[in-house]
Amino acid sequence: MTKQISFNAFEMNCIAHQSPGLWRHPSDRSTEYKDIEYWTDLAKILEKGYFDGIFIADVLGIYDVYHQSAEHALSGAVQIPVNDPLQVIPVMAAVTKHLGFGLTTSISFEHPYPFARRMSTLDHLTKGRVGWNIVTSYLESGSKNIGLKTQLNHDDRYDVADEYLEVLYKLWEGSWENDAVKRNKQSGIFADHQKVHPIFHDGKYFTVPGIHICEPSPQRTPVLYQAGASPRGQAFASQNAECIFIAPPSKVAAKKVVQSIRQKLREEGRDPYSVKIYSLLSIVTDETDDKAQQKFKEYQSYGSYDGALTLVSGWSGVDFSQYQPQDKVEYIQTNAIQSMLDAYVNADPNRVWTIEEIANWNSVGGNGPVLVGSAHTVADELQNWMEETDVDGFNLAYILAHQSFIDIVDYIVPELQRRGVYQTEYKQGTLREKLFGQHAHLPENHRAAQYRINTKNTFDQAS
Repeated sequence: MTKQISFNAFEMNCIAHQSPGLWRHPSDRSTEYKDIEYWTDLAKILEKGYFDGIFIADVLGIYDVYHQSAEHALSGAVQIPVNDPLQVIPVMAAVTKHLGFGLTTSISFEHPYPFARRMSTLDHLTKGRVGWNIVTSYLESGSKNIGLKTQLNHDDRYDVADEYLEVLYKLWEGSWENDAVKRNKQSGIFADHQKVHPIFHDGKYFTVPGIHICEPSPQRTPVLYQAGASPRGQAFASQNAECIFIAPPSKVAAKKVVQSIRQKLREEGRDPYSVKIYSLLSIVTDETDDKAQQKFKEYQSYGSYDGALTLVSGWSGVDFSQYQPQDKVEYIQTNAIQSMLDAYVNADPNRVWTIEEIANWNSVGGNGPVLVGSAHTVADELQNWMEETDVDGFNLAYILAHQSFIDIVDYIVPELQRRGVYQTEYKQGTLREKLFGQHAHLPENHRAAQYRINTKNTFDQAS
């Protein structure tokens, strides 16, 4: 049986997102990111195309590694200015019925107690269509602006994340019993106080003694997304994630990462295919291959060399301004996204990248590949990616807002549907039910299940 293909839209509450410089194109709408209509129009386009969801990236900081300055980030609108991703979700939910919403927030910048409430509120408002992309953050600037002298090192951030998730699981899964809410107007009892429990969490990084102040939402815990591809990131994902995003530049690199992730899941006693893996891609398509190639060349003319290296320097933690364009890219251990450089240097032994090649590559579509061609050509390549890499779907970055997604919905989706490899209708229920065809809540074999508890003693035992 041919493997089904899933799509997520990759967005950010900023200008141009993954394609620095493309905001200058006369057809691009990304400078409208401050307008509600920008987001409601996008949501309608994606639901028309039966996308699983929209995955909204975020950073709390500025890309100031390149030239050790914020100049190029600010002058080129390279993910700055950037607005809060959470605020746009309710307006998109209001104009859709099925589209899922993956929200990126960092465990490094917000205490888990108020965050638990924010996510429960969103899950209620969207009727269970919310996911959370768990990140630990990589920009030094973000850490400094919340009062830290420097950010924790890479692996230590995941240690904090482990406890952060423990607190959240206790709040979301264990604080309120399933039948705690009565809503009995006759008796005047809204909730049975004996079925609502303090979590008594007293850990290394967090102390949270009380109850969750929200009643259980449709999913309790939102669908859990994660994008860490480093060894420590994969270990964290294998214990927590339900969906994993990867951003390798080639099929060879993607296959290597996917194999590693599935092996980590096996080691954790989880079904290696219980987690959906989405790979970053961009698509340029039109009626014919020639028209698509012409469109791509036009897009490339708007790409920004400095903008691309501003992104790559921020992602990797390496200031690429200190190298010449023809210098070969080498792996340098940093405190940022460790898997990013590894995907260029080590994952594909058949490819040696120069600084200039990485800049050109990232200027249109970001870190992922760009598939260019007619619907037939692109569909062939998507199926080839599925077969060769064992991914479950694609996180699609736009090049032009919203034209890239309109083209995908008009050209690519019908072709994939014709081939029987793409959904023609949405499943009913919450985002988790739509993605996995199971219960709205996390399964019993998930790490969170151990915190579905009722008393202080049990919480203490689970800790």
